[in-house]
Formats: sequence, structure tokens, C-alpha cells
Amino acid sequence: MPAVSEPSLPHTWRPLGVRLAVLFFGGLLAVVCVAAWISVGPEVRARVTLYQRATLVLLAAMAAAVAWALVRCRVTAREAGLEVVNGFRRHAYEWPEILAVHMPRGAPFATLDLADGTSIMAMGIQSADGDRARIAVRELRGLVERISDESLHRPDPPAD
Repeated sequence: MPAVSEPSLPHTWRPLGVRLAVLFFGGLLAVVCVAAWISVGPEVRARVTLYQRATLVLLAAMAAAVAWALVRCRVTAREAGLEVVNGFRRHAYEWPEILAVHMPRGAPFATLDLADGTSIMAMGIQSADGDRARIAVRELRGLVERISDESLHRPDPPAD
């Protein structure tokens, strides 16, 4: 495994495997559905009611919403802190709030341990990406350690 350098800020980590799967399999499913609709013939299509069509459109919209939620997952490091987007939820943390970053063997996502005693999964770094995910965890862990070290050694502002 190559040495990991610290990324320049801002830096965003996104899962690669899930994005490729959504694009490939989602596109493949759309092509198959359109081909099936065309191949059944006009007499069968004419018997499909408005409610049945609306149901199919609703199911397709729900599948697209789930796919969009998976694709938009990311972890973005900025000077001010870390932004974690998991599905349709966005969490923003300042650097002192983040104590540790880890992804144990077998865990699906990286986990951030927070100063309030809780933890949050960072779905933007997924173990299914293999070495890419391990490098991302090391980069993020290095950022957290460097910034927490800097804040420990920063002199206190003068009192008035």
C-alpha cells in the first residue's frame, strides 16, 4: 500500500462502486423496462389502466430516489470542518467535534467518533471500494489528527 499524503482542502470523498452500480444497473433496468413495454404489443398496452401506469411511474420514481440518495453520499473536508452527506441527510461538524475515524474489517462504512460520545457512519467512504476506501480513511484520519494537534498547540487569545 503506497504512503498516504494529506489531501489539500477542500477535498471530497465519494464511493465509486455504488455510483458505478447505480449507473450501470439502473440504466440496464431502464432499457429492459422500455424494451419489455415495446415488445408486449399495442393491444396489451391499451389494456393497461391509468392507475396501473401511475403505479409503475411511482415505483420508478421511488427507485430513482433511492438511487439518487446512494449516489449523493459524500464526505467533504474543508478548513472549517467536515460535511457528511448520507442519503438525504447532511451533517456538518467542526474539526474539534471529530475525535477519530475508523473502518474496522467487515464494516460497510467509515465511522466518525464524535466529542459528544456518539458516532456517525460516513457512507461516502465505503469498504466495498477496497484500497480506495482504506486510503480515504487514512487521509481523513491524518487530517483529523493534524488539525487536532494544531488546535492543541495554538496559543490562547489574549484576555481583555
